[in-house]
Amino acid sequence: MTVLDNIFKAYDVRGRVGSELTVEVANKIGKAFAAWLPTKGTVAVGRDMRPDSAELAMALINGLRSQGQDVLDIGQVTSDMIYFAVGHHKLAGGIMVTASHNPGAYNGIKFCREEAKPVGQESGLFEVRDLAAANSFEPTKEGVLTSKDIVEDWISHVLSFIDPKKLRPLSIVVDAGNGMAGKIFPELEPYLPFQVEELFFDLDGSFPNHIANPLEPKNLLDIQKVIRNKHCDVGVAFDGDGDRAVLLDETGEPLSGTVMTAILAEHFLTSNPGASVLVNAICGRAAIEAIKRGGGKPIRTRVGHSFIKADMRHYSAVFAGEHSGHYYFRDNFMADSGLIAALIGLYILSRSGRKLSELAAPFRKAYVQLNETNFEVTDKTSVIKRIKQYFRGLKIDELDGLTVSFPSAWFNVRASNTEPLLRLNAEAKTKLELETLVNKVTGLISEK
Repeated sequence: MTVLDNIFKAYDVRGRVGSELTVEVANKIGKAFAAWLPTKGTVAVGRDMRPDSAELAMALINGLRSQGQDVLDIGQVTSDMIYFAVGHHKLAGGIMVTASHNPGAYNGIKFCREEAKPVGQESGLFEVRDLAAANSFEPTKEGVLTSKDIVEDWISHVLSFIDPKKLRPLSIVVDAGNGMAGKIFPELEPYLPFQVEELFFDLDGSFPNHIANPLEPKNLLDIQKVIRNKHCDVGVAFDGDGDRAVLLDETGEPLSGTVMTAILAEHFLTSNPGASVLVNAICGRAAIEAIKRGGGKPIRTRVGHSFIKADMRHYSAVFAGEHSGHYYFRDNFMADSGLIAALIGLYILSRSGRKLSELAAPFRKAYVQLNETNFEVTDKTSVIKRIKQYFRGLKIDELDGLTVSFPSAWFNVRASNTEPLLRLNAEAKTKLELETLVNKVTGLISEK
């Protein structure tokens, strides 16, 4: 496999800086994106705080311009701000240099096209790869480069999702994980009647305190300590590029993607009765049940932003949630945003007059969930076939991997797109039922 084959993943580009993702490679990718882009116009380019992001962004910009593509440089931003820039300013596309929550040795590139539409494996990403690999570009008149600070416009857009005048005071702690939220969240603070404790707001792509991945329990230890010691009402932990946010209640317990999806779905359905709400294939039943109670139409979709954004447009969904902490909004150009999700969650809590643990309790108690568990296997297809055969006769769907449903439980097994791994998710009404189910599926996966 070539370097390009290795770094082009299902939804974006990821690779080790220096050995895989180099200035030369980024320049080719910029040229290829300019050649592939279906819509004429300007491309926005943004970057995160990693030490090499500025150099890679400039290489992309130079590649784009060399093919006659006009470029709008929006500087250091969160990933959700790229989607906003493209949608709000009606641009032809956008590129974000970031490796999200990956360690500092890595970097990456995310793409979107007009209207912030995703560019993934089934929507052009591998075509960009092949164009970069061919490297048969003709010189042309250089595109124009301009710069723009979009922070003020972005904050105004984020605030449009709530009524700031109805906010009530809260004591909150925000962990930016030395990621891009450390630059953007302070711009929101003057509009909020909150006492904010800032944790790791210094931009540092080497992640000196902890990796900026709030789904890993070990990365929440610092914010949990502050919540408990300072008796905060709520915590917010962002990932490295700021497009994911996890809320933690007053005890320090994080809200899962399923619980957060349920809470946000209820909120949107109060003002959008009967609307469609999407959940990915491994989001828990508590979210689906909340959507039904709210009078909405729950629709399951494949895991991954490119599938979800396409389905949101197809169904005109008002909101979508993933188990991984990505939340998508119709009024945000169908794109996901950690800051919008966090602000709406804080708004709901502020207006409720209750503790966050109390708001989350009905959804937490409904089911017991297994955190996504990975198994290394040599033949993913044959293992999935074995599991399907064993559970034949039960309710099975293959929307994304293999989902087997029972009256009070379900599990899903999916193959990784990039590694020899099977990913297992499961939930049940009781801990005993979950353990029994997981043990059975684990045995089938491990069977020789």
